[in-house]
Amino acid sequence: MSRSLAAFALMLAACATPPGTVDAGAHWASAPPMHAARAAHAVVSTSDAIYALGGTGAGGRPVVGVERFDGTAWVEETTLPGRGLNAPAAVALADVLVVIGGFETSTNVPTDRVLAYDTRTRAWRALAPLPAPRGGHAAVVLDGRIHVIGGGNDRTTLSNHDVYDPARNAWIARAPLPRAEGSPAAVVWNGKLYAIGGRSGPADFAAVDIYDPTLDRWTGGPPIEPRGTAGAVVYCGAIHVFGGESQARRASLGDVLRLTDGVWQPLAPMPTPRNFARAVVLHDAVYVVGGSPTPEASHASEGSAIVERFSGGCSRNTPH
Repeated sequence: MSRSLAAFALMLAACATPPGTVDAGAHWASAPPMHAARAAHAVVSTSDAIYALGGTGAGGRPVVGVERFDGTAWVEETTLPGRGLNAPAAVALADVLVVIGGFETSTNVPTDRVLAYDTRTRAWRALAPLPAPRGGHAAVVLDGRIHVIGGGNDRTTLSNHDVYDPARNAWIARAPLPRAEGSPAAVVWNGKLYAIGGRSGPADFAAVDIYDPTLDRWTGGPPIEPRGTAGAVVYCGAIHVFGGESQARRASLGDVLRLTDGVWQPLAPMPTPRNFARAVVLHDAVYVVGGSPTPEASHASEGSAIVERFSGGCSRNTPH
């Protein structure tokens, strides 16, 4: 085994939990709620704050206010241009938030619009639009580029994988997902993109697909219990998945799973099970922001303002 692989194995072992057990070191606490309830929204974190954008709230109505959380309180930072979006994706490129696609207001009509918000100047500008309109997709930053996977339009679920290059303000196509899927969770770990779960129509997927950017190729990873609209982050040096929805069970999920040595291990469950469980890391903790406790198949879910904070469950020496 190479020195780097040996170090990686030790890092995973530091977070290991015996199969079938719940890690007692992980715990939850309530955090200040948002001002607006949200589901089918986007949440992104920078080095010093969390931002909640878009989605639907009370009565399934669009939420246009963008809220900022600094670890202490939520404030309304700005307003999302337009009449509102549900199921957009968002990422942070340093101090710039990039909001990608989504469905217009509370409909299933997708947009190709891509907007950038500079948190320093508090100004919005348009970027090159998506190659085709979509919503319900996932987006991550890998090697300085934005990868957008899955989602759907007003006719079908998509397997599309498009990559935005900020240097050229242009999109390029990359190897599509192995299947068409909406609402996957996505993270970058160990230099690769992980697409976790997802759904199409009434079917939820258990697949975990791993994309290698050097080969432009997807391979299979350890499957998970089928789910869509889950949240996922890398925390304590490992992939964590939060909540989501099981259409087969007609239930919002509250379980928390960590990928350890190729096996999904349970941690302390979420106090409030939620679909659209948007999870981000801020100041050495994970925050699950908004989402809906009630399963809902429409594009006008009535969200919640609930925010819960997850921490612990890993070695003090393991990098976050």
